Amino acid sequence: MIVKDICMYCGACAGVCPTNAIQVQELTVVVDDDTCTKCGICVKACPIDALELE
Repeated sequence: MIVKDICMYCGACAGVCPTNAIQVQELTVVVDDDTCTKCGICVKACPIDALELE
C-alpha cells in the first residue's frame, strides 16, 4: 500500500483494517506488508483518498 503525502493521520484506515496491519503513529502511517491482505477496505475508508493499493 502507498500512503500519499496528503495523509492527515486521522486513523480511519487503521480503524477498519480487518487484520490490524495499519498503525497510525505520530505523523506517520505504518503498514505491515506481511499482515496486509490488500483487501482495499482501508482505501475506501480514507476520507481524502490518501491511500493507494500497489
